[in-house]
Amino acid sequence: MKLIHAAALTVFALAATMPATAQQAYPNKPIRVIVPFAAGSTTDIIARSITDKMSQSMGQPIVVDNRGGASGTIGQAAVASAAPDGYTIMIHSSSHTVSPSTFAKLSFDTTVDFAGITPISSTPNVLVIAPSKNIKTLPALLAYAKANPGKMNFASAGQGSATHLNAEKFKMAAKIDALNIPFKGSAEAVSEVLSGRVDYYFSPIAPVIGQIRGGTLLALAVGSPRRASALPDVPTTLEAGVPDSEFNFWIGMMAPAKTPRDIVNRLHAEVVKALANPDVKERFLGLGADAWTLSPEQFDAYIKDEIKSNAVLVKAAGLQVAN
Repeated sequence: MKLIHAAALTVFALAATMPATAQQAYPNKPIRVIVPFAAGSTTDIIARSITDKMSQSMGQPIVVDNRGGASGTIGQAAVASAAPDGYTIMIHSSSHTVSPSTFAKLSFDTTVDFAGITPISSTPNVLVIAPSKNIKTLPALLAYAKANPGKMNFASAGQGSATHLNAEKFKMAAKIDALNIPFKGSAEAVSEVLSGRVDYYFSPIAPVIGQIRGGTLLALAVGSPRRASALPDVPTTLEAGVPDSEFNFWIGMMAPAKTPRDIVNRLHAEVVKALANPDVKERFLGLGADAWTLSPEQFDAYIKDEIKSNAVLVKAAGLQVAN
């Protein structure tokens, strides 16, 4: 009986330590990272840059799963319904906080079905224009737009995209009248601006950095709260005289809600470690991306605040809501 009693105590002791042991062992199998955009997009490139280093550090494969479509909501839905065990996570852009305002019905709740891990980067958009337009500064663009109301247009990488919302916020802050011309992506938008058929575009830096350096596009301002490290001589729209025009286009990591806090904290620490890697720093510089992190709690609060502010922006811009 003593032996049985001792064995029982051992079993109970092991059972009590199993959850902690299981979590300490994380990760013990491959991790899937859902990116809600196509391969080759800025979000995808940044996701792969980070997860490559995280995989080496964590000792497990991290597989990027591109689930593009429906402005990112297909990928969001897949993560929201995944098991909250740290083996399915998401790297998404600030479009995450736009979808509640641009879709009438979603299969998930953006505010409660995700746990923020950390932002990864702030990726400024740059307002570019063809030299043939003979507009060399942001004040000159504003003067032309105000003298010719309704005659200017701008490109965007799709209705409700970060490039579109950046341009809409700028337009409202500057009190100008310009028409959005949506395209399927940045490549087509840049091509139309280069040709002069479209007046200007708030582009991610990566697709236009070569043209800016080569002089085939002029960079008038960046839409971000701070200057871009890749374009240190280009002012922000705020510095160029347009108050309340800043737009923060970010890329960040999230997990399904109820993911254990120690796993969230481990992933946060691994992202911070990866961002300090010289290879990642060099890659970000080429993309025009600036590393940016917050604690999981701060990121959750930031997301909730941005959902509210984007709802106001979407309504003010008169964007159509998809069914």
